[in-house]
Amino acid sequence: MSQADPTPHKNELNTLVDHLFRKQYGKMVSVLTSIFGFQQIEAVEDIVQDTLLEAFNHWSYGSVPDNPEGWLMQVAKNKSLNYLKREKNKLRVYSDHAENTSSESRINQLFLDTEIEDSMLRMIFACCQPIISKEDQVAIILKTLCGFGSKEIASALLIGEEAVNKRIYRAKQQIIGENIQLQVPIGQELNQKLEVVCTSLYLLFNEGYNSDHPEHLIRKDLCLEAMRLCKLLTSHFRKSTKVHALMALMCFHVARFESRQDEKGAIIIFEEQDRSTWNKELIQSGFYYLSEAAKGEALSAFHIEASIAAQHCRAKDMDSTNWKFIHTLYEMLYEYKPTPVIKLNLAIISSKIHGLDMAIEQLLKLRNEKKLQRYYLLYATLGEFYRQKKQEKAAIENFTKALSLTSSGKAKSFLQEKIEMLKG
Repeated sequence: MSQADPTPHKNELNTLVDHLFRKQYGKMVSVLTSIFGFQQIEAVEDIVQDTLLEAFNHWSYGSVPDNPEGWLMQVAKNKSLNYLKREKNKLRVYSDHAENTSSESRINQLFLDTEIEDSMLRMIFACCQPIISKEDQVAIILKTLCGFGSKEIASALLIGEEAVNKRIYRAKQQIIGENIQLQVPIGQELNQKLEVVCTSLYLLFNEGYNSDHPEHLIRKDLCLEAMRLCKLLTSHFRKSTKVHALMALMCFHVARFESRQDEKGAIIIFEEQDRSTWNKELIQSGFYYLSEAAKGEALSAFHIEASIAAQHCRAKDMDSTNWKFIHTLYEMLYEYKPTPVIKLNLAIISSKIHGLDMAIEQLLKLRNEKKLQRYYLLYATLGEFYRQKKQEKAAIENFTKALSLTSSGKAKSFLQEKIEMLKG
């Protein structure tokens, strides 16, 4: 491969490898699992991590290839061939995958783009097994296919890291113990598994859209990877209204990417966003997928969330937004998904209809919700409402509390600026 590009600065290299890790991790795990079988998932993850480490070391002292994704896949393929030659007898004991896929021509075929996509799809559904709890299924998908660390999964699920590690360990042991195969289910079993798959992609997208990363408010790579996988699902499951509703939701949110930060990367709150920068093509795509989602009789939480996002995209400005209808949609959403975060959103929308006092009263009650006690957006919202009521002391207290609960550098800067402005 051509080695045309000069070696980037170390920070740029870290960013590149992190981006490729997000984009390629699940693909490499999926195709290698097709070679070795699910029972060798630990070995597969070792090979993938070794490949990414080799990329970082090689590119640090040389230069980044013209096609870094292809470079990674080639290295992963070579490592898999070496591993098969070295461990062939052992692998034969555990599964017939090594026997069926050990030829170089067969492995080359598995690394074709179309096969990689099919491998991703099979891997997603293979993680969704009735013997594994839905919570553990989501954790193993986020870890194995999305490359999430324990901290990111804990943030996405609003649980502790120790609980996350237990879930992943439990799921892997059950997958290995039950000799689970990489197959896409059919019939009723498909519908049951599609629920968990959609939930996992939804959480992946959310982690990108409201990132807790120290440097990035928006992890575009995570959002786009979630969209890519969801688009893959819409191609394979054209009659699934739930998948189309999720795709619509993603389109509506990604359409607002450019308006959420200023030129320096600082946060722009929703009320102050320039709607002329919203991506009209993505909004049109969102309405297309939403219309496809409306063709069935089933209603899901994704339908309702996409409808809420659609209301914002339809409105010309804040004043023309149909807040009463959005509040009704959130009440419906709470019936489908009775979570503290939905309660938080209901309180925020209440401020538009019933005023700040009622909204603050609702938010104060939410401080007793265990899953929200370390959720910085609860306190940031309280701080903002108190600021609007000109209760500076209460606003500073809540902004300070929010500041202590987030690791996002952009969020910290935003909150610190609010505090200093109030003190000034």
